[in-house]
Amino acid sequence: MLLAGFAVVGVRLLAHRYERTVSKEQLLAPDARQARTELETGLNYLIVGSDRRPDAPGPDQRSDTILIVHVPPGLREAYLISVPRDLLVAIPPDGVGYAGGQDKINAAYEHGGGGEGGTRLLSATLTRLTGIRFDGAALIDFAGFRRVIDLLGGIRMCVDTEVRSIHTGVLFPVGCQQMDGARALDYARQRYDLPNGDYDRQRHQQQMLRAMMDRAGETHLRTDPVQLDRVLRAVGNALTVDTNGVPLDDLLFALRSLPADALHGVQLPSYPQTINGISYVVLDNGGGGLFDAVRTDRLPDWSRANPRWVNRL
Repeated sequence: MLLAGFAVVGVRLLAHRYERTVSKEQLLAPDARQARTELETGLNYLIVGSDRRPDAPGPDQRSDTILIVHVPPGLREAYLISVPRDLLVAIPPDGVGYAGGQDKINAAYEHGGGGEGGTRLLSATLTRLTGIRFDGAALIDFAGFRRVIDLLGGIRMCVDTEVRSIHTGVLFPVGCQQMDGARALDYARQRYDLPNGDYDRQRHQQQMLRAMMDRAGETHLRTDPVQLDRVLRAVGNALTVDTNGVPLDDLLFALRSLPADALHGVQLPSYPQTINGISYVVLDNGGGGLFDAVRTDRLPDWSRANPRWVNRL
């Protein structure tokens, strides 16, 4: 979605430079992959965000952010559906060593070994839960996105509830303010001491992506090839992608008419629940028809009928 925001500087040039820097992996499990992607139809992408690179060693590689991006037919708007990382789900076996079981959905990334394997297991888990097959996936290194935001000159974020970072101790006062990469990412990770906890964190992450697209459209990268190259390399270094066989220039060209103000944030109908002393999030009424609306390209109608679960970005 961020790459689509760069269409204003020349889609074909962007795709050519991006092709040389981005990592490409098989991020989708076979049963989670759309058999064939047709760009003129509705599209569904899985976005997984983590502070660890795919090849980072060590245990506890959990996904900090899970987004389903739905682009309805016509490709003129997009819906960012945040999946709560504490959502209680049935994780299938990975076929390697993990036998499967009930757990929080962000644990699927860890059980799959993180990186490519973790994203595949996470995609299989989501398809089993939602029935949605994906046209592609991206694994985002949010730490790498700090440099992207800094190269863009920072982004403008509007804080609606004062909160102090549990990571750095920085206070985020109420009001719209310019943030550099470190500050923006720190703010988007906060969930404690916010009225709606992790739901507020999800909304802030959606707002950060919208702000990055806004800023990308405002900059004059077309007239500054050196800066353009730096931004494209930073974007490429922060992403691992699976486009389901679609050439990058075809995908970006198809999304060229998608403006930042056409992004809509959606929360998964759900509620927190403590089970055996552990905090989870559970689906409200099986997702309240959201998954069916995505599968049948009726998400705009669903959003109008369910404003409670729609975020203003």
